[in-house]
Amino acid sequence: MAAFSFPAGKARKLALAILTLILLIGALIAWKTWQDTMGDPEVMRTTVVLDDMAPDAAPVTVALISDIHIAGPDVPPERLRRIVAQINALKPDAVMIAGDLVSEKSLATKVYEPKEIVAPLGELESPLGTFFVPGNHDHWFDLEGLTSQLTRRGVTILTNEAVEAGPLVIGGLDDDYTGRDDIPKTLAAMDELEGARIFLGHSPDSLPDLPQGSLILAGHTHCGQIRLPLVGAIATQSRYGTRFACGRTDDPNGTAIVGAGLGTSVLPIRFGTRPEIWLIRLRPPGRNPTAAN
Repeated sequence: MAAFSFPAGKARKLALAILTLILLIGALIAWKTWQDTMGDPEVMRTTVVLDDMAPDAAPVTVALISDIHIAGPDVPPERLRRIVAQINALKPDAVMIAGDLVSEKSLATKVYEPKEIVAPLGELESPLGTFFVPGNHDHWFDLEGLTSQLTRRGVTILTNEAVEAGPLVIGGLDDDYTGRDDIPKTLAAMDELEGARIFLGHSPDSLPDLPQGSLILAGHTHCGQIRLPLVGAIATQSRYGTRFACGRTDDPNGTAIVGAGLGTSVLPIRFGTRPEIWLIRLRPPGRNPTAAN
C-alpha cells in the first residue's frame, strides 16, 4: 500500500501557513510583553469604608504605587517622571509608596545612584503628604542613601512608625520579607495618634498578624510579574501563595490592596501583568458612596 503524501505544492503552502502562524504568534507575544513591561500603568480604583473614620470626615483618596525598581532598560528615571505626572493628574490627597525603589537585577543595563532614583518622586503633588516604607531591595541596595534623598524631597519615611495625615493614622511597617517589620512597635506608635487606621507595608504578608479588620496597602508580589495562560503566576514571593497575591482581597483578617508594581525584578520583562497605580477612596461608614464629598 503506497504511503499518503501531499503534493509538493500543497506541502509548501502548508509549511508556509504554519511558519506564518508561528511568526504571528511570536509577534503577538513580543507585542504583549512590550505593552506589559513598558506601557503606561493601569489605574485601578476601589473604595474602602473605614469603620473608625469620623462620621463627618471627608473621604480621602490615596494613590498606591510599589516596586518601582528603577533600573535599565525598563524603568529609567525618565519613565518614572512620566508616571509621576500621571499620578499628579489623578489628584490624590496622599501618595503611598510600598517599597522597592531600586532594582539591582543582574540583567539590568544600568543601575542608578540614589539621587537619580529618587529625584522624580520629588515632583509628586499630594496635599496630605507622600509616605514610603522600605522593601527588601532597598535594604539590600543602599537604604541610607535612598532615605536621605527621600527626606530632602519631603517624603515621609516610616519604619515601624506612625504619622497622622488628615483624618488618617498611617502605620508604616518595615519590610516583612527580610524580617524587619515590628507590628507591636507600630501599633504602639499608632496608639499615640488620632484618626482612622491604615497600614502601609512592602509585603501583604503582615495582614494575618495585624488587628482584625485592618487595611494594609502593599506590593512586593508584582502580581506574579509573569502570568502564563492556564498556569497563572509563576511566583508571588509570598508565604501565603496566592492568598494576597494581587489586587484587593477582603480576607477574614481584613483587607489587603496589593499593587502589581511599576518595574521588574530578576528579569526585565512582564507578561500578563501590567504596571499599576491604585487609586483608593477611603470614607467613613454611612456616607453615600457616590457622593462627591
